[in-house]
This record gives sequence, C-alpha cells and structure tokens, in this order.
Amino acid sequence: MMQCARRLFVNTSFNNSVPIVTTIRFSCVKEDRAKGLVLGIYQKEGGKDAKLSHSAGKFNDRINGKLLELICETKIDGRLGRGKVFNNIDPDYTSVAVVGAGLEGVGFNELEMLDEGMENVRIAAGIGARSLQKLRCSEIHVDSMDYAEQAAEGSVLSIWQYTEMLNKKYRLTVPKLELFDSNDVDGWTRGLFKAESQNLARRLSDASANCMTPTLFAQATVDALCPCGITVEIRTMDWIEQQKMHSFLMIAKGSCEPPVLMEISYCGTAPEDKPVLFLGKGITFNSGGINLRPCKDMDEYRAGMSGAAACVAMLRCVAALSLPINVVLIVPLCENLPSGMSTKPGDVCTLLNAKSMAVRDLDKAGVVVMADPIIYGQKTYKPRLVVDVATLGTGAKKAFGGGASALFSNSHYIWKQFQRAGSLTGDRMWRLPLWQYYKKQVTDELGYDISNDGRGLANSCLAAAVLHELVPCADWAHIDTRGSGMLSHYGLIPYLRSWRMTGRPTRTLVQFLYQLACPENK
Repeated sequence: MMQCARRLFVNTSFNNSVPIVTTIRFSCVKEDRAKGLVLGIYQKEGGKDAKLSHSAGKFNDRINGKLLELICETKIDGRLGRGKVFNNIDPDYTSVAVVGAGLEGVGFNELEMLDEGMENVRIAAGIGARSLQKLRCSEIHVDSMDYAEQAAEGSVLSIWQYTEMLNKKYRLTVPKLELFDSNDVDGWTRGLFKAESQNLARRLSDASANCMTPTLFAQATVDALCPCGITVEIRTMDWIEQQKMHSFLMIAKGSCEPPVLMEISYCGTAPEDKPVLFLGKGITFNSGGINLRPCKDMDEYRAGMSGAAACVAMLRCVAALSLPINVVLIVPLCENLPSGMSTKPGDVCTLLNAKSMAVRDLDKAGVVVMADPIIYGQKTYKPRLVVDVATLGTGAKKAFGGGASALFSNSHYIWKQFQRAGSLTGDRMWRLPLWQYYKKQVTDELGYDISNDGRGLANSCLAAAVLHELVPCADWAHIDTRGSGMLSHYGLIPYLRSWRMTGRPTRTLVQFLYQLACPENK
C-alpha cells in the first residue's frame, strides 16, 4: 500500500546503530519505494581530514560536492560505526547513510588475531544498512569500501531479525540489498551466501522449542539442504535402537518427542576421497534432565542445538560455493527433559567402542548424546579429520563471553587453520588445553571407563577430554560455542542483534573448509 511518510532531511545521526535525531526538515516520500545508499568514510589520521571512500567520492562529485559540505557541517570524523543519515540530497536515493569505517588501510592485527580492515567494513556496512532499514527503505545499495564480500556479510547479517512469531504488521521490512559502484560481484555474492547461511543458523536456533522439535528440525534441514543437491538421510528410533546407540537413547528417553539422527552428505570431489566428518550437537531443548537447571533464563537452552544449526547452515553455504571437498555431517537430535523415563544420575551405559560411560550429571548431557554418533561416524566413513560443534561447558562462556569460541584439538595444523579462518571472518576461536591432566579426571574411575562430568571445575576442558577419548586416532577438533553461539549479550557485535541467537561460528566453518579445499588460494 502506498503511504506518504514524512522524512528527515539532514541530521539523523547514529552511534553504533542507535539513531539520534538532531535537525528536522520534512518532505513527502513514497514509503514502499524508498531507496537508500550506504557510503563509507575513513577516519582522520594525523593532520589529514576524514576521507571519503572511492565510491563515496564519486557520489559526492555526482551531486556537486553537496555530500562533503554536509559532512563538514555535521562534523563526521570517520570513527568506526559513527555517522549520519542524509535525506533528499539525491533524486535516486531517498536516504544516504555515511558511516565511519575507521582508519584506512588497516590489515591484520596480530594482538587481536583479526583482520581489522575486513571487520571494520562489516561493522560500517551493517550499521548503515540497519539505520536505513529503520527508515523503511525497501532497497539499499551498499558501498564495498574495497571489501565487497565483507560489506555483503555485514549488511545482510544486520538487517535480519527473527520475526516468525510476530504479527505481520509489526515485522520490520527486509530490504533488498545491492552492491554500489563496484565490479567485485563475485565477492559480493560470496558474502551473501555466507551471511544468508548464518541467518539460517540464527533462525533455527532462535525458534521456540515447541516449533523446533527434533522432527521439525529434521524437516527444516531437508527443506534447506535437499534443493542444493545435498543428501539427507533421516534415521528414526528403530534404526537408532538397531545400531545400539545406547548413550544417545539414554538422554532421549526422558522426552515424549522421538529422537532423530541425521546423516548428511555433500560430495564436492571424487567419491573415494575421504570426507571431513562434522558432528553437531542437536539437543533441541536442554532442561538439564533430573539435574534440572535454574528456571531463570532457561528459555535460552532452546539453542542447545545451535551447534547442529551452524553445521547445517555451513553445508548449505559449502554447496552454494561448490567447494571441491567431501563433507559428512551427523546430527543426533533429541530433548533432555525430566520424567519418569529419564536417566538417573549414576546410570551406566556401554558405548559402541565397548567402553562404559557413567552419566553422573544429566545437566552435562551433551557429551552423552554425542558419544555413540561420533564413534559411528568414524567407523562408517573413515574420515580424514573429525570436527564437532557443541554448546557444552559454562567454562568457555565464563572465560570468553561472546568474544571467541573455545577450540580443543589434537592437531596443531587444524588449530592454525581455524585460527586463520576466524581472523578472516571476524568470528574468532581460541585454543584451550587438551592435557592428560584433564583426561585422568574423566577416566580414573574404578567402576567404569569414563564419567560424563569428571572431577574439578574446568567443565569445558573435561567435556573435551571425554570426547577425545572417543576419537582415538583421527585428527580432531572440538568447538565449544556455549558463549558465542547462543544469545548475544556479552560484548555485542554491531552487525548482530542483541539478545538474539548469533548463528556463530557458521562463517568460520565455511572458511575453514575453503582453506582445506583450496589451499593454494588461502
């Protein structure tokens, strides 16, 4: 419906996505035809003034220097994430957001383990796009600022919001995004693929637990991956029982929702090439079982399957990019709830590798659910390496907040690949110890081989030690996303919304596989 809206003319300013109106002039704009433009400006350095990006400079010339005059009047200095929205200064664009992109020419920062040039563009593009979205722009053109891929990532991630449960009249319009004045269409397209995949992980993780049961998650996965040519096999309770995956069933039996195990295969190279095996923890709601977690903020544990969501989203992006690599993903899906059928603390089961595991703490059900599936995956597919992604220990969350995902690995090469991938995507990882000290605390028992909780306070390290016992030979990495992959409320990333699920570390997983598949292009 056509609506006539009053628009601000010059000074709508924002600081890290918070708009502040300073000066007002009104004009009529057709709401459903509003078109916006995001431009970058580099920070003042030394005695030099703030400098427009190449595309912003060309736009300024097109409107006879009016943009630079407004920048001088409003004292925009190019500081990262700060800027203003100017309206009605160009006949083609209703609103133009000028956003600080920080210092020009910055690159890899070894102390931060981050490519700051790329991350600055994500932040600037994201803040600009979201500011124009709030002004109801239906189409937004984005300045690449020399990094088209990162500009696409930041803008697509920033305008997305989980609104499926909202009344339609309250939903924010998702504008169409286009690249402005750049020939790097391939980079822009890659960025769109990566960001849209992370948004898929966010949507799966943010859905309420009754709308994302194991069966519904499996259906959503089929809908997302099968059109991409990826093979998805859904295994039901009968098959799980036939395979004698007792550890998985011990947790699943506490809920009336039937468990599901998914085997997902992407073949990007010769079928005989060994695949990379991923395992995503898929507890669609983790109440802690008999060891019930505190009720306050328990709804966050609907994202107990965010590791599985990130892996599913990763595969969708890998297929879109047609990476030459074979990947297999195994996802055990169930709920962990208290009931008369629930596993009791101290119960013991025998795993597929003939070791016995005592489930002493049902709150730490993640490693129990993953135990038999990770053994099954190694026996079935003989992978070149194994990577599991899960929200396991609160230790990682307390150590890093949302700053990084914790990584444990028995391979220095894999760790270096993930470290590089995280520095390029802005979604960093940090290695934690996988020592005999922790192994002894989960295996030094008299009545059984392994305990699911171990002894001591280092619960993230202990969970990794349990999983390491189940991967005897292969190169392996465990990524704990308890702090980074759930609700974002620790050190907010400007292009991700606060108090929503993050979908991390989807883009880092994609970048990691790209480095393995195309090592000469790293």
